[in-house]
Amino acid sequence: MLAVALAAAVLAAAPGASASKSLQVGLFDDAQILYGNPDKVFPLLKSLNTQLIRVNLYWGGPNGVAKRRPASPTDPNDTAYTWATYDRTVQYAEQYGIKVVFSIVATPSWANGLNGPNVAPKNVLDLGRFAEAAATRYGGFFPGPDGRLLPAVRFWLVWNEPNSPVFLSPQYRKVGGKWVIQSAVVYAKMCNAVVAAVRGTAGGAGKVACGVTGPRGNNAPTQPRASVSPLAFLRAMKAAGAAGFDAYAHHPYYGTPRETPSTPPPLVRGAKPTAVTLGNFGDLGKELTRLYGAKMRIWITEYGYQTNPPDRQFGVSYVKQAAYMKQAYAIAKAHPRVDMFLWFLIADEPALDRWQSGLLTAAGKKKPAFAAFQKLRG
Repeated sequence: MLAVALAAAVLAAAPGASASKSLQVGLFDDAQILYGNPDKVFPLLKSLNTQLIRVNLYWGGPNGVAKRRPASPTDPNDTAYTWATYDRTVQYAEQYGIKVVFSIVATPSWANGLNGPNVAPKNVLDLGRFAEAAATRYGGFFPGPDGRLLPAVRFWLVWNEPNSPVFLSPQYRKVGGKWVIQSAVVYAKMCNAVVAAVRGTAGGAGKVACGVTGPRGNNAPTQPRASVSPLAFLRAMKAAGAAGFDAYAHHPYYGTPRETPSTPPPLVRGAKPTAVTLGNFGDLGKELTRLYGAKMRIWITEYGYQTNPPDRQFGVSYVKQAAYMKQAYAIAKAHPRVDMFLWFLIADEPALDRWQSGLLTAAGKKKPAFAAFQKLRG
């Protein structure tokens, strides 16, 4: 039955279209990749046949690169910047033949009036200048502290899930008696600033993805935790002038453990669902074509299934996690415009209120998904 369902899902994903010829697979797990022991983590990544790693490049926050305002913000050597963790990560990645995807996140308090890292900078040029410094440092021509040229990073993401108040706030603002999707208006400027910065450094060789949207939103501006559904956010950022980026990034997570990767999101009070999962992934492609043309690429920069044990609410069995990984990859592969598929996480997070979608348990035991991930590229 699973093989039949898988074949049906693949055919439904992109009717009449050839499969992606450039799909790369990778992992996203800052706890392991950015802050773990690289001498253990990177050999593990190599054994998993990992092509890409996503890394959050924290502009601000407790682990931020820029804890104070730099005097020369486009200069990577400004003394306000602390890059050591990222230098180490990109050097290890190059040593093991793995490419890095940097996701610029978190506003420093000095850039937004002492607000939290999920509040946009007051002046988007501050973000652009930081992106220029980062793209210069990791453009392939910049010497590190030891005099060696730092490796090039060619893939960039602008923020993370800006359609959620967890990552970008406020989501809405009332203008002239009408609610405006403020997060998309601000985000369009952030997207354009990073695109311009990356284009202007290292010969413009870097590729930038905007959007980086979460799979669902309530579209309810008066609710305490208002959020925006991905297609509504996409339309609003386009209307606000977001342009010039190379790919649209999205996180097409399932909604309940009863959903397989091919299950369409359920109807909401009889209306068409606003969520975008792998089960209705074609809706995203159609809207991107309408707004940005058929050449706009798509990156799946976060995806995964949690397991039970230990998550009894959202988890699936170990066997299902492995099977759903294969099915999800096949759906992504069936879309000729999808260039990357990144799984979250390497290892379960220890706290039960966090995520348990790892290929390993928190204790380091391999789940069946570990072997499944190893074989995806084959």
